[in-house]
Amino acid sequence: MISVCIASYNGEKYIKEQLESILKQLDKNDEIILSDDHSNDRTLEVVSELNDSRIKVFMNEKEHGYTRNFENALSKAHGDFIFLSDQDDVWVENKVNIMVKSLESADIAISDASVTDQYLQVNQISHFRANKVKQGFWTNFLRTRYIGACMAFRKDILERVLPFPEDQVHCPHDYWIAMIGEMYYRVQLINEPLLLYRRHENNALTGGNKSTNSISKRIYTRIYVMFHLLRRSFNWSFR
Repeated sequence: MISVCIASYNGEKYIKEQLESILKQLDKNDEIILSDDHSNDRTLEVVSELNDSRIKVFMNEKEHGYTRNFENALSKAHGDFIFLSDQDDVWVENKVNIMVKSLESADIAISDASVTDQYLQVNQISHFRANKVKQGFWTNFLRTRYIGACMAFRKDILERVLPFPEDQVHCPHDYWIAMIGEMYYRVQLINEPLLLYRRHENNALTGGNKSTNSISKRIYTRIYVMFHLLRRSFNWSFR
């Protein structure tokens, strides 16, 4: 069973196209877990109009924000394989099959993506090549280029991933999942763009691109994340 976890917020403009690209790749017993952060546009109406029972909508009742919204979605997932998805991209045909195949020998699979503008015109054919994406804990701890929307993983890793550390500003969901994966599990990169990664004026995150954060903030983020990785390891050893 596959669970696709989406964190939505005011996504009426693109979410239908994204959901349609996902639904046609899912079986009847799979699910899309959509956690909404109290959208005030037509996002939920657009979703409802698709009239597909595989889409399960939940409201985020925790602290508002992208990371907490994803945490809510992940906590509701029942699938053996879990995919992360943004609300405004488009999945390339056969993405699900290729990534599930990769998860036969890995715990986390991360695909390449083609970066597009708001009209899906490709500006960057390969995110991996443009950003020199590589595996490895220290490489990604210091400067990760992994994109959360390109991740899929076995449900087992949620035992270590959840709950997310409290400070979502200094510990975004995709960075945290990537670090847990590199520290404890088998990560496999798929050198094939399986996502049209749409960039527009309302994107929530930078998507693996260079950060404009101050040096002091980046240092604090890494200290904060390392502290919680070690804390999670310590707590896990006494389970």
